[in-house]
Amino acid sequence: MENENIKKEEFRVSGEDVVAKVKEIVREGHARRIIIENEKGEELLVIPLTIAVVGTVLAPVLAAVGVLAAFLTKCTIVVEKK
Repeated sequence: MENENIKKEEFRVSGEDVVAKVKEIVREGHARRIIIENEKGEELLVIPLTIAVVGTVLAPVLAAVGVLAAFLTKCTIVVEKK
């Protein structure tokens, strides 16, 4: 796989704000992948985003993020952009 110019942005959020932040990132449309990490930096969920990921396909992913957020107090959302 080519090593493209991928930039990473990190957002530290509380568990209750995770779903809202993920929705915001998806709406912006520039993300290629979203990674949710716990306080220790361990990856808990990796969401690959492609043009095909819209609407109904995204709904179960957001539900999983919501369940995950219920167990987190603080986490980091890493966004990979092209």
